[in-house]
Amino acid sequence: MDNQIKKAMVFAAGLGTRLKPFTDNHPKALFTINGKTLLERNIEYLIKYGIDDIIINIHHFGDQIKEHVSKNNSWGIKICFSDETNELLDTGGGLIKAADFFDDTENFILYNADILTNLPLDEMMKFHFKYNPLVTLSVSERKSSRYFLFDKDNILCGWENVNTGEMKIRLIRDEYYSKAFSGIHIVNRKFLKTRIKAEKYSITDWYLDICAQQKIMGYNNNSSSFIDVGKTINVEEAERMFP
Repeated sequence: MDNQIKKAMVFAAGLGTRLKPFTDNHPKALFTINGKTLLERNIEYLIKYGIDDIIINIHHFGDQIKEHVSKNNSWGIKICFSDETNELLDTGGGLIKAADFFDDTENFILYNADILTNLPLDEMMKFHFKYNPLVTLSVSERKSSRYFLFDKDNILCGWENVNTGEMKIRLIRDEYYSKAFSGIHIVNRKFLKTRIKAEKYSITDWYLDICAQQKIMGYNNNSSSFIDVGKTINVEEAERMFP
């Protein structure tokens, strides 16, 4: 098995409605924290851990993202785009559209553009290679409205929305451990062959569609800093955490 991960996809196509009014005229990936865009911060984070070939999906003001990447000379790595201008495909559909990008790699990173973290990605990679799941999800025990549900061995079993009471259980266990997703996925290319639908849909639904048959695991990052900058209420805290 190839233990080097060199490729990643950054999900940057979303409308960013929680960051209005900024996103009325800009993509959320270009929102700045202490003068530096989320996109730049996250690409620099990925570069730190050896990622040097990135595809970014774009939809909402996608030309601004292209211009920002060009202005920064792609930060010295390879960057290309998966253009969803005509139709926003959600995370699962967006990955399917970009699937050919990963034909020459065994494992790759998926990264949500609106997060900031100092999670040691190399340690998450070691976990992924040690346990060899189809997908490894970064998770933590923090307050959220939605949780992935895992068993004692960190195997994904389901999902719940604590605000609505909705639960989706795929593996029956005596006890479940609720953990909030932290925006980073490590994916084996074989995952792309499990797709059930071809239209736009959420990658969360995709995980839930297959987790009873395929091993999907959670990697605990409770000791790492993490914040979802997709919410305006978190901006001040993000600026304190990531100077």
